Amino acid sequence: MARREALQAAEKRRRRNRTVRNMAILLLPFVALFIILQVTRGSNGSSSKVACGGSVPAKPKSLSYPSAPPLTIDTAKQYTAVMKTSCGTITIALDPKQAPQTVNSFVFLARHHFFDGTTFHRIVTDFVDQGGDPTAKGNGGPGYTLPDEPPADGYSAGSVAMANAGSGTTGSQFFLVVSANGAQRLGGPPYLYSALGRMDAAGLQVARKINTFGASTQAGTPTKTVYVLSVTITEK
Repeated sequence: MARREALQAAEKRRRRNRTVRNMAILLLPFVALFIILQVTRGSNGSSSKVACGGSVPAKPKSLSYPSAPPLTIDTAKQYTAVMKTSCGTITIALDPKQAPQTVNSFVFLARHHFFDGTTFHRIVTDFVDQGGDPTAKGNGGPGYTLPDEPPADGYSAGSVAMANAGSGTTGSQFFLVVSANGAQRLGGPPYLYSALGRMDAAGLQVARKINTFGASTQAGTPTKTVYVLSVTITEK
């Protein structure tokens, strides 16, 4: 009797194991499909968060300098910054005569790839697109500050100026003025933000496209991420 009960128990275990094995075989394709969907969704999700498409660039370099760079630009020359973003290219005619130290710093940082991989962390609709912060939190900079060099005649749609937290606090953060209304909101005179230069017409259209991924609040939290892929400087 004991032997018969042992055989019956063993048979039950075999049937149970066989049932579990068959269920596992049936579920295997569904598990594989689920994993594939999750991986694909994760990949697509990263791309979909990049405004205007494209892939996520490498993180910006963690660069910090103890003091502002020495003045090495020639104010008699013409300097142009070509800023490639995930939404297109913005060409900026820099203004070394109006703002020599501001332009000198921007040229220095661009040539050291400081802006590569950074984002427009603040986008206020019908106002400005703000970038140049390697931390993307709004309080990052190059480790030094510059004196104010505001424009003589104010701002307009297409102006590029430097953000600050008060007089004498200009660092690496810049903003693109996308409209006449935005220029009026900057106030003045006296003007508070150092001049950097002006976008060309095509660049202004790219800036306005970037602006569609912003918010109307003063915080300007972007709805999608717009990247600065690179900034190159030419002079003549």
